Amino acid sequence: MKLSPAYRLAATVLHGFDEYRARFKQITYDASRRFREAAWRDAQQASAARINLYGEKVDDTLGRLQRTFAHEVLAHCETWREARTHYADLISQRLDYELAETFFNSLFCSVFQHRHIRNDWMFVYSSREDAAHHSGIDLCRRHPVNGDWPGALAWALGDAPFDNRFADLERDTRLGSELLDAQLPEAIRQADDAQIELLNSVFYRNKGAYLVGRILGGGEQLPLVLPILHGEGFGEQQGGDPCLHLDTVLTETDEVSIIFSFTRAYFQVDVPVPGEFVQYLKQLMPHKPAGELYAAIGFFKHGKTEFFRALNQQVAKREDQFIIAPGVRGMVMAVFVLPTFRTVFKIIKDKFDPAKDVTHAVVREKYRLVKRHDRVGRMADTQEFSNFIVRKDHFDPACLEHLLEVAPSTVSLKDDKVIIKHCYTERMMTPLNIYLEECSEAEQVTVLKDYGNAIKQMAAANIFPGDMLLKNFGVTRHGRVIFYDYDEVCYLTECRFRHMPKNQGMDASSMSIGPNDIFPEEFGPFMFANAALRRVFMEQHPELFDPDYWKELQRAIVDGRVIDVYPYRNKQRFAGTVGQLVY
Repeated sequence: MKLSPAYRLAATVLHGFDEYRARFKQITYDASRRFREAAWRDAQQASAARINLYGEKVDDTLGRLQRTFAHEVLAHCETWREARTHYADLISQRLDYELAETFFNSLFCSVFQHRHIRNDWMFVYSSREDAAHHSGIDLCRRHPVNGDWPGALAWALGDAPFDNRFADLERDTRLGSELLDAQLPEAIRQADDAQIELLNSVFYRNKGAYLVGRILGGGEQLPLVLPILHGEGFGEQQGGDPCLHLDTVLTETDEVSIIFSFTRAYFQVDVPVPGEFVQYLKQLMPHKPAGELYAAIGFFKHGKTEFFRALNQQVAKREDQFIIAPGVRGMVMAVFVLPTFRTVFKIIKDKFDPAKDVTHAVVREKYRLVKRHDRVGRMADTQEFSNFIVRKDHFDPACLEHLLEVAPSTVSLKDDKVIIKHCYTERMMTPLNIYLEECSEAEQVTVLKDYGNAIKQMAAANIFPGDMLLKNFGVTRHGRVIFYDYDEVCYLTECRFRHMPKNQGMDASSMSIGPNDIFPEEFGPFMFANAALRRVFMEQHPELFDPDYWKELQRAIVDGRVIDVYPYRNKQRFAGTVGQLVY
């Protein structure tokens, strides 16, 4: 029987998706080996390779479609309408059907340059909105506590699928149970039916492995995350592989949410059923959007799909309009928000302020750099959209007027529609300069300390923010300081940190200065117009104003040292933290 072009198109797209999934799983599966061998540089490279993989496989599949089908077939929407029906049938029994739908959408958008976004021709909405069914696969392992919390923790650690042994399991379970005894509500701690439940899959990221699940008992539940690290200083396993140790025990929803933050690299974790896996994580972090959870486990493109669907639902409620984002207006980006959606939308201006010596192409490459790089919990993840179309009456008139004025090549009107050719989205935060104006003196001290820590942790990951003005950083609902303006970001190792001249009467303006030359001793007035805030910050982080501090970081990076940046507070850790950077 001769198959129709639409069926063959659907089958070709699915073949490309299968290639993507096979390679994605291979990279992810190898995370356990990288952790076992402490292959940290390999882990960083694998993370970037997996991010790049999606675009590579979309391009490969697009090339295959273009070689197989005549242009008039491939560029005809009716072909895609029929192909969508066949594709939905082909993936109807798959456990990763939603990821397959997103891959189909990516090919459709590649062919039509992100135009004709309609559910008739692609999966604007899921094909299984009303037909979801449970796979029957048990994602978790469970153990009753029976009043023995050290024993339950010993089971949690000892039965985890690690190749390395624990250096001192008795010590770890004792420290962990003591912390649980202090943290758990009595209703759970004393419950006859208390149990520990953990996902079978281990979450790997950077130098850490995480066991994730929850504690249940007395009709209540709390999230449970057990961070596992290599036991440096705790002995070596025979044969050379390092031993392991439990670093802390986390049971607060906010702490777990920070670990899965939009500011961190994506986890490498085996995900048998993506939708059900995300539903489980959603129980642990009910305020975390589904799109962020998909992204956190590596499916950032489907996270974008979930984000787009949620945005459409919010816009349809007509509770508010898009407005210009509060704060100082950017020199490179025009930023607007839908206040009830907690997201910022960023458009590159047609013309930059004179102080900014960059191009559109350079700005876009900076954002791609951050996407690929380890964000160490200090840089916001972004999603990139093309031909974003919204009804004109969803915009505040002043906001629309501003966008049309500063970015006419990107923002245009067609009838009652606003067409935005290109934009980025990021999670909404309170700009640091505004936060400092509105918070108490005690909160100022705390947030300034975290501001310095953010700069240090980015530097440890070989990122120099370039423009360190307060307005380029934001404060999350957890009180963490995050960098979000990437037009001047660069690798730390590309910078040349210099001392100010010691000759009296000579300043940087009279010196020969290259484009990458940086004078940390001048940071203070540049970062803070407020002398009192500057004084507090300089007392907390004096090393940031010392060129030798930056040079030492550069040497560490060049020498191949991967500096630890962990997503929980130093005071929570069981192990010593000499030479380590933690939240």
